Amino acid sequence: MACTSKFLSKIAGVAAIGLMSLSGAAQAWEPNKPVDFVIMAGAGGGADQIARFLQAVAEKKGLTNRPLVPNNKGGGSGAEALLALNSASDPDHTILVTLNSFFTTPMRQENLGIDVSTFTPVAMMGVDPFVLWVHKDSGITTFEEWVETVKASDDYVMGGTGKGQEDSIVVAFMEENFGVDIKYIPYSGGGAVAKDLAGKQIMATVNNPAETKGFYASGDVVPLLSFSDERMEAFPDVPTAKEKGFDFSYYNQRAVVGAPGQSAEAAAYYQDLFQTIYDTPEWQGYMASESLSPLWMSPDEQKAYWQVQIENHKALLAAMGE
Repeated sequence: MACTSKFLSKIAGVAAIGLMSLSGAAQAWEPNKPVDFVIMAGAGGGADQIARFLQAVAEKKGLTNRPLVPNNKGGGSGAEALLALNSASDPDHTILVTLNSFFTTPMRQENLGIDVSTFTPVAMMGVDPFVLWVHKDSGITTFEEWVETVKASDDYVMGGTGKGQEDSIVVAFMEENFGVDIKYIPYSGGGAVAKDLAGKQIMATVNNPAETKGFYASGDVVPLLSFSDERMEAFPDVPTAKEKGFDFSYYNQRAVVGAPGQSAEAAAYYQDLFQTIYDTPEWQGYMASESLSPLWMSPDEQKAYWQVQIENHKALLAAMGE
């Protein structure tokens, strides 16, 4: 199942449409205190890096009259962040950087009482593909060698962000389709996962490129397979799962959403702010350097995207036995 790619093709003709100019009334609203910029993961991972880059661009260009204050809440596979947004005392000053756990965590933890359809769409900043990585000292240089190695091991250990969310979904797919048995260790963020692979505390990961970029540049880790629709420009020699006969691609959403109950005026302010950031050379350059796929959406398109992803992830979690 291609969780994102099928939807990408459906909206390809409209994804580049920008938001309409704000009305005078909407333009009048501005934050009157620092904005709580909640991050749905721990420090050092892709979501954390993106949130801090967005904050830096806004500050550098003077785009906000009050600062965006990054606030990591990665506990419980993002449950901590979702609860913080859901119960925000000031929805107009609370926004969230999300991953796909935005969809999966409420499914797996129904007692949270989270309905993501009540959250406020702000901006889809792009989507982030997954890549299978090993340490250079493993001696593995191809996907086929990796499969053989894992099959021959009685205790092959991989790490990833959370349980029942992005990384573990990809690992479960590999177990089901590649005939391998993997011991999976959940982490609170992708930065720690990448660090432990570089330190040989785990044997492989499916980190997003941005999370592993530094260790790849230093030659510590080797990419073997991408879960993108096509080969990635940054890794032209790395085959896709589709090339290996598996109709599967998987992307992490890199989006900003507002708290439930956020006013229309505040939502319009943030939508305009993040479209402005999206269009900057800085963000366009960031997407290119970090191997993100561009995917701007209007608020209505984001709502439709959420529904597609909810259905796709229901099927993926069911396949995992979650």
